This record gives sequence, C-alpha cells and structure tokens, in this order.
Amino acid sequence: MSAMRRTERLFAIIQILRRARAPITAQSMAEELETSLRTVYRDVAELIAQRVPVRGEAGIGYMLESGFDMPPLMLTPDEIEAVVLGARWVAGRGDPALARAADDLVAKIGAVIPQHLRPHLLDGALTTPNRRDRIRPDSFDVGLARVAIRGQTKIKLSYRDETDRVTERTVWPIAIAYYETVRLLAAWCELRQDFRHFRTDRVTEAKFLEERYPARRDILRSQWRKAMETERDRWTTAIRAAAE
Repeated sequence: MSAMRRTERLFAIIQILRRARAPITAQSMAEELETSLRTVYRDVAELIAQRVPVRGEAGIGYMLESGFDMPPLMLTPDEIEAVVLGARWVAGRGDPALARAADDLVAKIGAVIPQHLRPHLLDGALTTPNRRDRIRPDSFDVGLARVAIRGQTKIKLSYRDETDRVTERTVWPIAIAYYETVRLLAAWCELRQDFRHFRTDRVTEAKFLEERYPARRDILRSQWRKAMETERDRWTTAIRAAAE
C-alpha cells in the first residue's frame, strides 16, 4: 500500500471500524494501513476531537458507535470498482429483479460520485463474463423467495429431486446461494426436521404463505452455517481416510 495522506488515512480508519464486528486494536489498524502505532493513536485522537463517535479501552481496542455514517461521495476508487464488479456479477447471474437492482445501484452511484471518480465507474479495470445463458432457469419467482426470507414467512414447495420423485415440503427460507449454473434455496424443512437445499429449477410449484415461522432468521442462519461446516468436516475426514 502506498503512503496515504492524513485525510485518506482518517477515512480508512473509519472504514476499518465500520466493518469490524468486535473491538479492533490500534496495532491491527497500523498493520493494515502500513503505518506506525503512534500514527494510529494520533489519528484516532483526531477523529475523536472531530466528534466521530469512537470508543476505546486500553488493551481491548476501538469501536465505532452505531448510527455514524459517511456521505457516499467519500467512496474510494477501489470501493467503486468493488461495487461495480459485484453489481455486474449480479446483473449477469441474479434473478430478474435482482439484476435490475444491480443496474439501478450502479446508476445511483454514478449520480452522486464526483466527476473525477466516474471513469472508475464507467470504464473500470475489472470485469466479469456474463454467464446468463448457462444458468438453469428458475421454475418460480425467486424474487418472491427473497421477500419471504426478509419477512420470515413460510413457503410450500412441490419439489422434484434428481430421481424425478416429487415431494411436498413446507420450508422456512433463510438464504439463496447463487452459483454459476444453478441457484439453491437454503431452508429448514418441516418434513425432514433439518436443513435442506432446493435447486430453484427443480421446484414444480411454490406457494408463498403469510404464516411467519417461529424461529429467528439470524439464529437459523447461524445454525445452518454450523451444520454446513460440520458436513464439510465429515466429508474431508472421510476422503482423507479413504486416501490412506
């Protein structure tokens, strides 16, 4: 990383604090910014003097109080290119509503960033190929599934598995995984009493219910991630045992 001007470094410290989910030490920030510990201490003191709500405790680290934000004009070229690359990936692979939202996002950013940053938006150095022709088409409105995830409401599915057997499931949707050729709906399945993944091209019918599921989505998602990690570890152990 090249040497930063102080103003850039102050904004960089705010960005580090914004993305941190736990207190972060001055040493960690100094390493990321490639600067001295003394410089970080001085910069944090300057931010506090400017009434940026930074809290810190000796030996624990610093945190940014909730509710603080910066105007969108402070985006850096790297941040703009990251957003545009992500938006282009979504536009080429997301469901229709999500693809439109990605295009709208790029247009909104273009409306607010300064003129000298617009080349990074319109002619960025990063790109991703459009693979929409390789994606298996969804058999139901995935946009409505995203609404159900946000609202924590149940979905009744008729699902055809790889053997063409159709089952009826009532599920609690928690996430959608976007892969290169397929999309998967991750959900708690009432029939199996466990987490299951449903390919969106194999759903033969989807009814979006108004009934909310009883569990909190964030807790379900955390449990789902742990279950996926356990499954990966099990397969890794089995593969290694077979190779010995």
